[in-house]
Amino acid sequence: MPTHLPSESDGRGSLAVKSYVPVMIVKAGDNARFAWDEFFQAKIRNEHTRRAYRRAVLNMLRFCDAQAVELRHITPGHVGTFLDSLNLAVTSKKQALAGIRHFFDCMVTRHAVALNPALSVRGERYSVLEGKTPEISVKQARKLLQSIETNNVVGLRDKSIVSVLVYTAARVGAVAKLRVKDFYDSGDQFCLHFDDKGGKSREIPVRHDLQGLLFEYLRSAELQLGCDANRPLFNTAVRKTKQLTLRSMTAGDIGRMVKRRIIAAGLPPRLSPHSFRVATITDLLEQGVPLEDVQNLAGHSDPRTTRLYDRRHKKITRNIVERISI
Repeated sequence: MPTHLPSESDGRGSLAVKSYVPVMIVKAGDNARFAWDEFFQAKIRNEHTRRAYRRAVLNMLRFCDAQAVELRHITPGHVGTFLDSLNLAVTSKKQALAGIRHFFDCMVTRHAVALNPALSVRGERYSVLEGKTPEISVKQARKLLQSIETNNVVGLRDKSIVSVLVYTAARVGAVAKLRVKDFYDSGDQFCLHFDDKGGKSREIPVRHDLQGLLFEYLRSAELQLGCDANRPLFNTAVRKTKQLTLRSMTAGDIGRMVKRRIIAAGLPPRLSPHSFRVATITDLLEQGVPLEDVQNLAGHSDPRTTRLYDRRHKKITRNIVERISI
């Protein structure tokens, strides 16, 4: 009889999911149990990757368990059939396959199974020439910034956040982590320090207009650079009272705020906080800034990633489609 394998949505809480070991792994012996703990609790440090890989592995084990297939009897055919059964985008299937491959690599290393059944399974072909994030134009970005009133602390907060996204090309998750101490005088200029994904630590100079806006926001929010160093730089607001709480805004909070501001400014609702990153990278490249410098600003390890954000030569104008003579 198939055993129930939990997922993050089972309602048991994240701790229950993290400590759960499937019956199939337990039955496979101590080596399999050790490899399971090693893979999910020690090898993968990024929580988002760990969650995605755990979901993929648990779903595949559930699939095999329903067919009464033991861990050591899982074949490439089982893995391929499981992937075919997923109603997911190609990129999501490739991520699932990557997680299953790494999982079985660990099982092989710990002698829980003889061979990696996912090693020979081919993923679907997928080529990315351009990122999918919609770009906000310079004109639209200026319109958005001008639409945000700064006669109250919430307006100053929101304009500061959007300005940071625009003028530093930072990811929304890194902006949400900012503390007051991360805005500081480095001696010859003010900088923002970001803890970015992948454990990267980055210092980005603050341009003068953004510096002035941040100081105005700090005064309005009654935050002081020296005294409130460990407090969040950007806090949530108490509904529509125009007053801030002591709770830090999350990446989700910032995303929802930006969406509201975008819609209020009459801009396309498909735009997102990541759209500013695309616009900033494209704008700098259009001005002839070297790719390496833009790559460093964006915090990309590979220049090919930076090129995915470059929309200079990948735009189809309406003039082109109007010339179709059919």
